[in-house]
Amino acid sequence: MAELKLSETRDLTRIERIGAHSHIRGLGLDSTLEPRSVSEGMVGQASARKAAGVIVQMVKAGKIAGRAVLLAGHPGTGKTAIAMGMAKSLGLETPFAMLAGSELFSLEMSKTEALTQAFRKAIGVRIKEETEVIEGEVVEIQIDRPASAGVASKTGKLTLKTTEMETVYDLGAKMIEALGKDKVQSGDVIAIDKASGKITKLGRSFSRSRDYDAMGPQTKFVQCPDGELQKRKEVVHCVTLHEIDVINSRTQGFLALFTGDTGEIRTEVREQIDTKVAEWREEGKAEIVPGVLFIDEVHMLDIECFSFLNRALENEMAPILVVATNRGITTIRGTNYKSPHGIPIDFLDRLLIISTQPYTEEEIQKILDIRCQEEDVEMSEDARVLLTKIGVDTSLRYAIHLITSAALACQKRKGKVVEMEDISRVYELFWDVKRSTQYLMEYQSQYMFNEVPTAEADEDEANAMVS
Repeated sequence: MAELKLSETRDLTRIERIGAHSHIRGLGLDSTLEPRSVSEGMVGQASARKAAGVIVQMVKAGKIAGRAVLLAGHPGTGKTAIAMGMAKSLGLETPFAMLAGSELFSLEMSKTEALTQAFRKAIGVRIKEETEVIEGEVVEIQIDRPASAGVASKTGKLTLKTTEMETVYDLGAKMIEALGKDKVQSGDVIAIDKASGKITKLGRSFSRSRDYDAMGPQTKFVQCPDGELQKRKEVVHCVTLHEIDVINSRTQGFLALFTGDTGEIRTEVREQIDTKVAEWREEGKAEIVPGVLFIDEVHMLDIECFSFLNRALENEMAPILVVATNRGITTIRGTNYKSPHGIPIDFLDRLLIISTQPYTEEEIQKILDIRCQEEDVEMSEDARVLLTKIGVDTSLRYAIHLITSAALACQKRKGKVVEMEDISRVYELFWDVKRSTQYLMEYQSQYMFNEVPTAEADEDEANAMVS
């Protein structure tokens, strides 16, 4: 009899991609906002993570908007990782919009419109409404099917109970179809929206927990509801201002969100929406949730964008803006003036600046260990030491790129653990920036359109100047 290989079974319902920051789970802070040395995928950058934690608390408080934060540091010091950690720490309820500075110049709309849409994506609206629901535990479902396949439709009865009462409801064809679609059975706790007829399966009653010997991991047990079957419940919908803009400005409504055909939205539409949201706030039907807009490569923005951001941050409906750059003193795009980080001084004055420091050798080793776990690569201790040394001499990003390459080299020689020889092999195959630059300097004369002057050319130029 053929032996069943359980190791080859795959879960096809989950498709996971390993990205540059897929190992980040949060900022790695404790309850007092003190950074742990290694936690939630974050390593080092203690002061930067602590500062980011304070910003997260400001956002969660929901009372401070229009503030701007700059993450500044060398390339490969974890600026984007900190921004991703902030996004994970905020959770799903708080809007977090990401944008690269260069994106603004490739969109089919004006730069200010693209920034406005990005701002409104980062502002959430929590809309509250009351609805009548029937909530209870299913005691019995009776479905009467017609004897002949004629015009007569299916009918039935649904018996629901709470801890205090029990009621029988008549079922129509649509409700029977909905119950069958959700696979509702006796012992399930369900909620039925009276207005729409939508059925929500809340879980399985604790009283029926011993019905089966084995249950799937997704089975959730809940208490049998108490009180009356029919209740008025407050339902909360969380949407962003941009989603409301698109729904109200396009003939196809919310379907435009899926097609991505948002285009430019007229100012009049936004003004009407802002007025309506302000009315809802006064009536207590809605509340504003200021989120975070993260703009990476902020030095790519030009002077027009910075002027717009200056004005937009003064609006009461502004989110918290987080920008990142790895530039030093450089030219402001669209001008001939130089400024720190390529950001105008008046805008720089608005920013709380968080600085990131280069990683130490020990921190690089810890990051590489985390990446090995994330990429499911088993590596020997000697190979890790060598890879860490490569990371220190070249760059952390280069060392991370070598992990999967070394694993494939190991796989080719039928090995299971990545050894030093695999690291050496891929180090020879793939060059880092320093070696590539050195090679170019040696053989620059053989390349087309060479602009780096040679030593002979320098000497000839000097002689010409003397003469």
